[in-house]
This record gives sequence, C-alpha cells and structure tokens, in this order.
Amino acid sequence: MDFELNEEQQAFADSVRRFAEANLRDGSLARAHDPRFPREVAQMLGRQGLMGISFDPEDGGQGGTLLDSVIAIEQVASVCPRSADVVQAGNFGPIRTFVEYATPEQKQRWLPDLLAGNICISLGMSEPEAGSAVTELKTTATEDGDDYVINGSKVFGTHSPDAAIYLVYVRFAPGVSGIGSVIVERDTPGFSIGKPTAFMSGEEWSQLYFENCRIPKRNVLLGIGGFKKQIAGFNVERLGNSARSLALGRYAFNLARDHAAVRKQFGRHLCEFQGLQWKFADMALKLESAQMLLYRAANVREELPSPYQTAIAKLACNQAGFEVANEAVQIMGGLGYSQESLAEYCMRRTRGWMIAGGSTEILKNRIAESVFDRRFDQRGQAGRGG
Repeated sequence: MDFELNEEQQAFADSVRRFAEANLRDGSLARAHDPRFPREVAQMLGRQGLMGISFDPEDGGQGGTLLDSVIAIEQVASVCPRSADVVQAGNFGPIRTFVEYATPEQKQRWLPDLLAGNICISLGMSEPEAGSAVTELKTTATEDGDDYVINGSKVFGTHSPDAAIYLVYVRFAPGVSGIGSVIVERDTPGFSIGKPTAFMSGEEWSQLYFENCRIPKRNVLLGIGGFKKQIAGFNVERLGNSARSLALGRYAFNLARDHAAVRKQFGRHLCEFQGLQWKFADMALKLESAQMLLYRAANVREELPSPYQTAIAKLACNQAGFEVANEAVQIMGGLGYSQESLAEYCMRRTRGWMIAGGSTEILKNRIAESVFDRRFDQRGQAGRGG
C-alpha cells in the first residue's frame, strides 16, 4: 500500500496551500480568538471551490473524494487553524447529511448559499439529558395537518449562534425507529436561540429552544426510520474532526520545532537537549501514525469508510493532536502559554474534539465491537426495555 499522496492529490494540496498562504495567513491569530463564524473566509473558500469538495457536481459540488476534503482541511489549517473550521463546515457535519438526504426542493432553497459561504448550518443533536446516548433524545415532532410542531431543546451545537438553518434531530415516535430530523430556519416562530456560552476553546454555542415551533412538512429531512441513515452520515463526519485534530497538532508541532531551533537556554539551542529531542521524536511518531489511519479511512471512492476505520482514525488523531499540542505548549514555555502564540489555541481546540463527534471512550467501545464482532449494550438494566 502506498501511503503517499499521488501526483494529482499532491498538486491539489499544493494549490490549496498557495491559496491559504496568499489569503489566510494575515489575520490568522485574530481569527482564532474571534468566536463568530468567519463568513468572509467562507465566501472566499466558496469562490475557490473548497466548499462541497466531494459533493456531486449536480449539487454544486466539485466531484472530488473524501480524501480531497481531508487534504483541504490539512492545508488550510497549516496556515490558519481557525479557517480549517470553515472547510470542515462546508464538507462534513450537517451539510453532508443535508446533501445526502435533502429533497430537490430543499437543496434548491438552501444549498447554493451554503456552498457559497453566505450562510452556515448547525446541528441540533445533543440535549441536556442526551449526549453520547443520543437515542434518548426527547425533542418531539408532532404531526398537525400540513405541519409538524417541535418541542424540546438542544445544546452544544457548533455555529449555533450564527447559523441560518438548523438540522435538528427529533422524535416522531417512540423507540430508535421513531427518530428522524427536520430543518428549522432561524426566524421560525416558536424557535429561540439562547445567549452564547463559551467553551474552553473560545468557540461559542447557544442553547436552542423549541416551544410549539411549527414547521411545514416540506422541512422534514428524514422521517420515521431515518436514524440509522443519519448515524451513517455522522460516521463520515468523524473524518473532518480527525483531520482538524491532526492538523492543529501538526501546526503546534511546527511552532515548537521552529522555536526549539532558535531559542537558547544555558548557552545552547533547545533542540540540542536530548530530552527535547526525544519529545520531538515521540510527537512525530504520533502524528505520522495517526496520519496513516486517517488517510486509510478517507481513501475511499464509491463506498463509505467503515465505522471501525473512522473510529480508530478519530481516536488516533484526537489523541495525537492533543498530546502533541500539549507538548508544544510545554516546549515553548511562556510563549506557548500566551495567546500571542497559536500553540495554546491548538491545545484547547484539540482537547474539545476528544469529546465532540464521539468521545474517545465511545470510540473505544466501537473499536471493541469490531474486535469481538458483536454489539455491546452500554445501558444499565434500568435503561433496558421500550
């Protein structure tokens, strides 16, 4: 197996890197500390064809591969870590589920603006009492004539303070088979967005409230029985999380490497101390190993990557990204800990991705199920039944 990019992929990576250097390097520090969705970056990326990279051309996409999308995230992140979030938002997550299952009418209404970077979409999945156990969600969609009436609340949605539309997981009926999803527009009566709350990373989220929120039936994305399809799409979303985790770990690694090459203490460059040499060797091993697992999962064309491949790739990238960024902060000392450097930003962001998109513990459960070729029920006896 060839673990290197082929000629076409390398040319694409080089072109994205040149674009990022020319357009995104200036202002990268300021963007990292601005919680608002960088719409001007999204519009720039849309014009460059970096939104919807792997989507079909008839949907406005570029007809590329999942690996192309991963490459774009890596190359943008190598110049401006915050802008990599926009590449992620335009290729993975709720936009991918939307493109996969939306009706032609739904695509016509929203997809052109999403791919142009004019608006963004947020996912309403987690609830106050339903995080990793997403099947325990309580937000309901009750049929009423030509409408559905939504009641419930959602938390922790990426870009929730800034989105124009929300892909919301709802319960149409009891049980797992009763779970589906709807599209809710920002100004819909009965839908309100709470005050933004900051994560440790500085990224903000708002609680979403649905109080007799009435939406037309044409806004249903996946009805009863749609949960498994949604989760299959969510499996692919893990590639975007993995790519950003690894890319920000590598960004911090490069900062620390450059720092150690010129910084002197006790009359010697830091890179001349064996203890730091070993740190860099361990960091490189983690990054390179995780990179191979990520590329294996993303290097598919017709079929989707398996849950095992995405779970083990995300676990490796989450751990490598955070551990390397954490070491980079330590190596750089006060400068690394300062917000004048992006090392501490990379550490904070990568720590969050060990929770979002499937926690490292849940990923280990999924990996173990593949190892033993059986499903393990994580619920206690009190959670059985129904």
